Amino acid sequence: MSGRDEPFGTRSAFVAADFIRSRLEQQPGKIAIVLGSGLGGLARRIESAERIEFGDIPGFPESTVVGHAGALICGRLAGKAVLALSGRFHVYEGHGARLAGFPIRVMHALGARTLIVSNAAGGVNRLWQAGDLMVIRDHINLTFRNPLIGAVEQGDLRFPDMSEPYDSTLADLAHHVASEQGMSLRDGVYAGLLGPAYETPAEVRMLERLGADAVGMSTVPEVIVARARGMKVLGISCITNMACGISAAPLSHEDVLETTRRVGEKFAGLVEGIVRSL
Repeated sequence: MSGRDEPFGTRSAFVAADFIRSRLEQQPGKIAIVLGSGLGGLARRIESAERIEFGDIPGFPESTVVGHAGALICGRLAGKAVLALSGRFHVYEGHGARLAGFPIRVMHALGARTLIVSNAAGGVNRLWQAGDLMVIRDHINLTFRNPLIGAVEQGDLRFPDMSEPYDSTLADLAHHVASEQGMSLRDGVYAGLLGPAYETPAEVRMLERLGADAVGMSTVPEVIVARARGMKVLGISCITNMACGISAAPLSHEDVLETTRRVGEKFAGLVEGIVRSL
């Protein structure tokens, strides 16, 4: 157990959690949701929503990325109490991996034990297309950064098991809900890179050979912290574009947001159905 008050560690998480509780009129739920770039439309489905801006929460900087609202939302989705992060912190913004995973510590301190994490990702699998939704079955950490480096935090596993970082039961549930809603999901491996530059064609060919199906710039630090805290994780990627070299089209963040707007309601309906079934 750490004897120091490590930045963005357990003690800091309890401070942030206490502040959040002081601002809420309802009890936070056991389900936490992280909404990736352009996928914040799900927040509109949360009833009795109470919203706290990131910049007001101790230890949280303000969000700087277009497509991330930068707020924590507490309310009810499909009749269940949920906590949602409309946006996240990325290492490419100049933050460390500990800060990128810090909101998960805070939501765990608030009582969350199941994490649904989403992101916008580039498609590496040549059989897929923009607009597909992928259940993350595994990931490759090519950021070469880990939010657990340093003194072990109170409540963390020193060496968390990553043989199943994404819970297979939750993944199967996602497929079941999708089938009931008349849609199909992909299954794949997510490669997490630092960004903010998109990958080169040579890097995408490397990712193909490594076994990646999609690539993005987030998610991995959050999942590592969640596993260290014993949380169950479901990951969903929205394939917003085919990666460079697979598609000849130039890449832009605007195109990413356009795709998430197009499939946002499908994604929101899927997550709401999953929450209802938990």
